[in-house]
Amino acid sequence: MKYLLRNGCQISIKRPDSSYGQLKPEIIKASIEGFDSAIKRLRDFEVDIFGLLGMRNLSSFVGELFGSYLLKQTDGLFVKNPHQDGYPDLLLLDKFGKPLWESLAPRAREKTPFSPFATGGIEIKATVGSVPTPQVFARKNLEKPDIGDQRIEWLKGYDWKAHHRDTNNLIGVLWDFVNGAPSIAAIFYSNVLTIQHWGEIIQPREGGGRTTSVSIMTREGVAVMYRGWLVVLDDDRYINFLNSHNRGQLINREAATQFDTRSQD
Repeated sequence: MKYLLRNGCQISIKRPDSSYGQLKPEIIKASIEGFDSAIKRLRDFEVDIFGLLGMRNLSSFVGELFGSYLLKQTDGLFVKNPHQDGYPDLLLLDKFGKPLWESLAPRAREKTPFSPFATGGIEIKATVGSVPTPQVFARKNLEKPDIGDQRIEWLKGYDWKAHHRDTNNLIGVLWDFVNGAPSIAAIFYSNVLTIQHWGEIIQPREGGGRTTSVSIMTREGVAVMYRGWLVVLDDDRYINFLNSHNRGQLINREAATQFDTRSQD
């Protein structure tokens, strides 16, 4: 897979006290390489793992898998939040976070110290975007893309979802199926998201199954993330869609350096 890494991109992690930690952009590149290698192995597995997961779980899996490789690349700079509902997803263990983490070790099973983690970290969220309804496809004598089908030709929008409106320091992953397997299409980052960039909390309906309360990123929030683009597939379809959807021209080959994940196989 050939990607473009934005030249001079910065990943500054804003702490609650308004100071900043740093994450090297090269770590994002290495994490994508690890992700692609893992997906290749899963694609060759004797059972269709992607089909078993289904679209909703698969999107969560993409974010978790990418986050796992990011953790691996940072050599202890981050640790996964020990509580599944904690915030943020990855805790920053720099000179501020590490002493706090060590002091909280006896309370690792509790939610309160890790939601939020006082010295901060980063969130990772993934989305496959949205395509028209099955009815729209039917009117064109077509079928809506299924698991394994590339969606970029039909993509009409994308956003990210959170369980609260305070989400910031967000790595937003947009993914698609390429050659039948989940592939990272683009990665964005912002440390300037505010409550105004997240919609009102949608509460689950009575009898609505296992859905939880959720906030959907607003159109302006998506635009903020676009302005912090880090990586995109070196493919005109994705570049043109992202620029057009955000009414900009920020993503272009002149502003980036190409890398190929296949060179790591």
